[in-house]
This record gives sequence, structure tokens and C-alpha cells, in this order.
Amino acid sequence: MCKLSSELSRRRFVGIASLATGALAFTDLAALFANTQTPPLRETADLITGPFYPLVKPGDRDADLTLVRGHHQRAAGQVVQLNGRVTNLKGEPVRNARIEIWQANTHGRYAHPSDPNTQLPLDPDFQGYALLRTDIEGRYRFTTIKPGPYPTARGDMRAPHIHFEIEGRSDRKVTQLFFPNERLNDKDRHLNSVRRPETLIANISSPSTGTELVAHWDIVLTGG
Repeated sequence: MCKLSSELSRRRFVGIASLATGALAFTDLAALFANTQTPPLRETADLITGPFYPLVKPGDRDADLTLVRGHHQRAAGQVVQLNGRVTNLKGEPVRNARIEIWQANTHGRYAHPSDPNTQLPLDPDFQGYALLRTDIEGRYRFTTIKPGPYPTARGDMRAPHIHFEIEGRSDRKVTQLFFPNERLNDKDRHLNSVRRPETLIANISSPSTGTELVAHWDIVLTGG
């Protein structure tokens, strides 16, 4: 009887040990799996509106800034096909978000009466401004020209950038998009004034194919 009891106890111990080992292995696997998940989203940094927000918005405000309605010539400069999503910190799409875009042309000149860089040419074939909304998945897309750098009144240079204003259900964000590997990025005082400058840099998916630049930039709001 004692021998049988001892054998049962041994089997029970082995069973419990096996369960414990399995539980530890599962915990380790779960931890490993958790560490391979997508890192948490970070809110897109805010930046100033700047002095050149359009006083008078153009009649043509569609998502193709390279073609002005009624004109027969495309804007000068390198065409940029830019797309992305607007989400909140949970990764949920912000549907029907209102997006305004404005920027300098390929020469670095704004179609704004206060732009002091009158030595830089205007481009009558460049729209310079667009108004669009995200779709049900929070996606947006537009065609524009890569803006040129330009000197400021303080004597420094601005790196190429595009201004954005985004209005979601509960959040409003004013910010700027920058292009990767630009020599002026490290010197742009506005880009380097924010805590998360990497959130303002677009991803270039095909920088060397053809004449067009294809870029992707996701915008993250707090709640949406």
C-alpha cells in the first residue's frame, strides 16, 4: 500500500511539474510574442501655422495641386504622389477628417503677398493649396510638387516642407511634413524644435523610379 501511495505521489509531482514547465514556457512565448508586436503609435508633432497661410484660397482646391483648372500646363518641379492615413493613438481610422494643405512652389515661393522672397518666381500653374477629406479608412491622397527650400527673414533656410491642418472629430492639429535625407533638415529650426521630429518625416517608397516621387505619411491624432 505504501509503495502504491508513493508511486501515485511521484506521478502527481511529475504531472504538476510538467504543468508548471508548460505554464512557464507559455508565459515566455507570450512575452516573446508581445515584444514582436507593432510598437505603440506616437502622436504626430505639432508645428506652427507659419505666416503664409492663404489669405485668399484658390477657386481650384482639389487634390491635384499640379494642374490648375482652366490651365493647359502642369506646374514646374518634381511631382510628388503623397498618401497616408489619419488615425488616433489606438490605430483607429479618423473618418471624414478635414485636411488643408498649403506650400511653396518648386522655387520656394508662396503665392502670398507677405512672402518677402520676391526674387523667387511665382508659378501660375501651381495650385499651392488643397482641401480634402479622409475616407472611411482614414486614408488621404493628393498630388503636388516637391517644394523648394527658401531663406527666412532671420537669415536661415527652411528645408522643403508642406503645411497641414487636420480637423478630426475631437482633435485639431497644425503641423508640417518634411522629406527624408534633405541636407537642410538638420538645420531647419522648426523641424528641430519638436520632441518627435521623426513623426514629421515622410517615407519615400520609390525615390529613384521615373520622375515622380512616391511618399507615404501617416498622421496620428490623440483621440481622433
